[in-house]
Amino acid sequence: MTELLAAPINPAWAILLAGLIIAALPWHNVRKAVMLLAPAVALMFWLKMSAFGSFDQLSIDTLGAGLTTFRFDGLSRIWGLIFIIATFLNALYALHERDRLQDTMSVLYGGAAMAAVFAGDLITLFIFWEITAITSVFLIFRTGTAEARNAGMRYLVMHIGSGVLLLAGAILLHAQTGSWAFEHIGLEAGLAGWLILFGFGIKAAFPLLHSWLQDAYPKATISGAVVLSAFTTKMAIYALARGYAGTEMLIYVGAIMALFPVFFAVIENDLRRVLSFSINNQLGFMVVGIGVGTTMGINGAAAHAFADVLFKGLLFMSMGAVLLRTGTTKASELGGLFRSMPITAFFCLIGAGSISAFPFLSAFVTKALILAAVADEGHWIIWLILVFASAGVLEHAGIKIPYFSFFAHDSGRRVKEAPWNMLLAMGIAAFLCVFIGVNHRWLYALLPYASDYEPYTLGHIVGQMQLLLAAIFAFALLMRIGWYPSEKRMTILDIDWFWRKPGKALVHWLYAITARLWAYTMGGTRKALGNFSSLLSVMLSPDGNVSRTVPTGALAAWAVALLTLALLGVYMAG
Repeated sequence: MTELLAAPINPAWAILLAGLIIAALPWHNVRKAVMLLAPAVALMFWLKMSAFGSFDQLSIDTLGAGLTTFRFDGLSRIWGLIFIIATFLNALYALHERDRLQDTMSVLYGGAAMAAVFAGDLITLFIFWEITAITSVFLIFRTGTAEARNAGMRYLVMHIGSGVLLLAGAILLHAQTGSWAFEHIGLEAGLAGWLILFGFGIKAAFPLLHSWLQDAYPKATISGAVVLSAFTTKMAIYALARGYAGTEMLIYVGAIMALFPVFFAVIENDLRRVLSFSINNQLGFMVVGIGVGTTMGINGAAAHAFADVLFKGLLFMSMGAVLLRTGTTKASELGGLFRSMPITAFFCLIGAGSISAFPFLSAFVTKALILAAVADEGHWIIWLILVFASAGVLEHAGIKIPYFSFFAHDSGRRVKEAPWNMLLAMGIAAFLCVFIGVNHRWLYALLPYASDYEPYTLGHIVGQMQLLLAAIFAFALLMRIGWYPSEKRMTILDIDWFWRKPGKALVHWLYAITARLWAYTMGGTRKALGNFSSLLSVMLSPDGNVSRTVPTGALAAWAVALLTLALLGVYMAG
């Protein structure tokens, strides 16, 4: 009986099976019940696995390749739990929506991301890596606008390309090592290591590979943006932590990721796009921790990924509620909504305080691990960059999001409060943000490595409060003297400027050249076919060579020659 109870069951299967069931259910209430029940079942499996220890040898032999479809260890455990929580909160947040396609794809997407986290080999990882791309894009398409369809196609191209790089690198790595195991890879693996790193980097929104995030997420459906914020990028962070821990280059990549979005987010008008830039910023902290590669660095990346799913999801939920009630998330068109949506405003403030790392809120105890890991290794310039980026987070996510939505100039909008299920999902996320900030030992106990770090020291509290108060003062001063960037109706471009301007012109130029070459080639082909047709007409006419009396030996020779050519063609084709 003990062996039966201890049998490894992948929690992801509960979510994936629920997605397939939802696709076949025509009844709205039953679908929603399955969506809420599936994470509870997955949590039971997760708790059982946690109680009975680690499993990393659940393998199947497919086409001669030993695939480890389920690996439950210290690293995958924490990601599995936060993905289960996110799946439940997403289902609760979307409870009022009647959209079977979106319900199906959001659940399958979450299950595929969870299955990728539990994958012990690169083939299984690749399969679910691509399933996340295919299922998640429907959350963008479902908006139904031309902009959403175009953004969805760009998103899909990038993410399918990520899978192609992953598969190519996996094949090369298998050729080198004879194994498909997903363990530490590193750049010492040569071309294979670089290909897989770039595959991971696309989904992690590395600099120059990130524009899909700001392009697609703000165009997703109201609940779709919340779902998207939880899985893809955090799955990529897990993959980097598994395969590239201690890769020094990632320290500098992460520092750039943490820094550059600050400047774009401050001047962006669309608040969901501001949050998309903020995702880049927070991912940068995680990538730095992975690049440092120490136990504290990996713990910091894992803890911050866990917290980010909650506070970033909470902020996307609050902006989704605003979009539902007002039809816009443009800062220039909002303000004064605290009068109509006070509960949503309160939860938004909790999310804003959490991402800004106020004491007794989640990021205070998770970001501290990363900063401590960076300082311990003597990367002081990187440490200063991260401190500056932390102040920038307060400016754009901690202050700008709630201020321009709820407390700035009164837009005159008087709307209903968010639906009860949205408020409940936001309330649970807000509670967890506070719970983690107050009971940090609970989260630290889930981390891949044992940790005795104490974030609540006098120096850390005073230093963080000085940073936060300085950032608040700077915002207030800039607003007072009129130097803070005004909210304007415009599209802020970064690297996607290349694709929209010179890149678009390059594509048109290449199309014109290709069209001309095609026309020239087809013209020559038509001329050649005309000459050949004339030749056949002459040969097959009553006076032609074919119509003349031909000796039997000559006919046999032609038959043998043609048969030889046919056989040779079949052989070469085989």
